Amino acid sequence: MRHVWILNHYAKHPDAAGGARHYQLAKHLPAHGWHATLIASSVDHPSGEQRLERGEPWRLEECGEVRFLWLRTSSYRGNGGGRMKNMLEYAWQAVRPSRLAGLERPDLIVGSSVHPFAALVGWWLARRHRVPFVFEVRDLWPQTLIDMGRLREGAAMTRALRWLETFLYRRARRVLTLLPRAVDYIAPLGVPEERVVWLSNGVDLAEFPDASPPAPRPPEMPLSLMYFGSHGEANDLGDLLEAMAIVKQGRREGEVPVQLRLIGDGPAKQELMRQANRLGLDGRWVRFEPPVSKREIPALAREADAFVITVRDLPKLYRFGISMNKLFDYMAAARPVIIASAAVNDPVAEAGAGITVPPEDPQALAEAIERLLALPPQERARMGQAGRTHMEAVYDYRILAERLAGIMNDIMDEKQ
Repeated sequence: MRHVWILNHYAKHPDAAGGARHYQLAKHLPAHGWHATLIASSVDHPSGEQRLERGEPWRLEECGEVRFLWLRTSSYRGNGGGRMKNMLEYAWQAVRPSRLAGLERPDLIVGSSVHPFAALVGWWLARRHRVPFVFEVRDLWPQTLIDMGRLREGAAMTRALRWLETFLYRRARRVLTLLPRAVDYIAPLGVPEERVVWLSNGVDLAEFPDASPPAPRPPEMPLSLMYFGSHGEANDLGDLLEAMAIVKQGRREGEVPVQLRLIGDGPAKQELMRQANRLGLDGRWVRFEPPVSKREIPALAREADAFVITVRDLPKLYRFGISMNKLFDYMAAARPVIIASAAVNDPVAEAGAGITVPPEDPQALAEAIERLLALPPQERARMGQAGRTHMEAVYDYRILAERLAGIMNDIMDEKQ
């Protein structure tokens, strides 16, 4: 059995809210000859919850079938200086030999962004142990920050991050990317196209055993339209609230045909709640609910009649594609999906699993909600099943783990 270290600052286990990509991959890797250890920060993002006890510098523990090494970092909230301090602390802790002494020696190391410092540490540790380094790119830094207006092209920080990402791309034996067209961004930086491999996010379908359509609802009961995930700038939930207000305006007084359930947390949540109040969207129309753990999502998803996902109109960023955990969970639950996106890829349209509209267009989003309401239940069930079938064929984590193991085996064969 070969051993891989995966450095992911924000790695999560299924009892936490948010995506658990590396947990799911690690769970299925032993079937293909690999055992993984996930090396992560002790502070959960975005909640800021500290996992370690006072005075505990690190902890090695089994979470389900996967081993995590939690490294102590400082708690923080939001995206300010506290988060940057936390990133640097993680990098420092991960290079300290005393923190990694209890781990089996690696045969290969994966350094995974969101931020590039975790990947830089992965490269450094691979050099120390003289094993191959794989750079996994989940967000294109600094391009994502530039396209969202947080960094300026040509600024000193931008130039430094561009140098760092190019350094890592060129030293990786493979560059794994979650975005299907990220090769168009990476290859011009001097990386051979054959070294750039798409390995999408996915879903563990064994956790969604019930793919039956929702039970028929009484005429007086509103259709349950659900969103779960982050409430942040990139999620464009403000336009979704505007769309719900348009739907409400077209209805008779007291008629509530659809209820939007927004489940999750994030920096925009309080402002979204104020916006809903200004638009007259009371709890009958919109419910704000706390985040839930990854383990709770399958049962929660069964309560939905349909799902919705919205992203901002960022053509420079989304020309490389999207790979959102929540989208795969939606489709695994066999419910139709409304997606507001202009990304280069669209799993909903590929599967025939729902309705696609342009981003940042509340009117188009409202019309999509009305179209969904007008569909007979059997047509909504057909859409939902089409999404489930697409997940079974392409995005099950058992399939993706087998692909990852094959990539790592190819690298090891090259090494020999």
